[in-house]
Amino acid sequence: MLNRRYLRIKVFQQLYSFFISSRADINRSEMALFQSLEKIYDLYLSLLLLALEINKTARLYLEKSKTKHLSTFEDLNPKTLFIDNRIISTLAKNKRFNKHLEQKKIQWSSEFDFPGKIFREIRQWKDYQEYLSGNENGFEKDKKIWIDIYKNFILHSEELHLHFEEKNIHWEDDITLAGLSVIKTLELLKPETSEEESILIPLYKDEAEDAEFARELFRKTILSESEFSKMISEKAANWELDRIAVADMILMKMALCELLRFENIPIKVSLNEYIELSKEYSTPQSKTFINGILDKIVIDLKSSGKIIKKGRGLIGFMF
Repeated sequence: MLNRRYLRIKVFQQLYSFFISSRADINRSEMALFQSLEKIYDLYLSLLLLALEINKTARLYLEKSKTKHLSTFEDLNPKTLFIDNRIISTLAKNKRFNKHLEQKKIQWSSEFDFPGKIFREIRQWKDYQEYLSGNENGFEKDKKIWIDIYKNFILHSEELHLHFEEKNIHWEDDITLAGLSVIKTLELLKPETSEEESILIPLYKDEAEDAEFARELFRKTILSESEFSKMISEKAANWELDRIAVADMILMKMALCELLRFENIPIKVSLNEYIELSKEYSTPQSKTFINGILDKIVIDLKSSGKIIKKGRGLIGFMF
């Protein structure tokens, strides 16, 4: 789920909080960093659970329709393909999924009727009507209808984005990643998936290695801040440090940290990553500014032999 770019984003967000809060305690800030990473998994589980909640709403709707004073034939004899969807059954019965929900206390509040709202929209959807009209839908059709529901209704819902943003300020940035992980989870489900099988995407690709990368990037950027500030100041002609955007300073310091403290990351990779992040998290002019400053610093560091890169895959990346 979490690739290196996303780890850089979360480290950047936590460094931003650290530096604007008068250098809060580094240990507490590091703990907050890893809590923010774990919260992404809570978001992923919440979005996956949403399918079960919508299914529950659909089931209640059909049951309630049967008790209407003037029930139609369709009310009394509803098509149950949607509520009997095999993807939902697979999720509901999976023991590892349910264990995670229980351990993390993930649930949807009855006060937030988002599942009901989404189901009311789905009922008017042409693809839903076509799905119900099938005499017998196979596992792949059961899967496709839910993937399309996430793509067309859930992940683009402004109401849902606002709901999650109220719960966690960074979840607005994380919902796309969590949503894509939900879709990937559904895509990987098979008819033979057992109740005991792990169906969830892990938070880290390699937990030990990725967690260490995030921790070291966070700590080493802070501990070498004065050194990096001096290097930036020397190349930022006609600029005082306090006039440079905070986000730009943090991104450049993180880039310098990777260039000087991470021997196995190619120079070009680090430069490209932070220039890309500046497009999303800083000013429109930041890309050009950051690129110019870092280019000058890299030239000096290479000529003085201070950049040392080792490991496989580095050939062809060294300018």
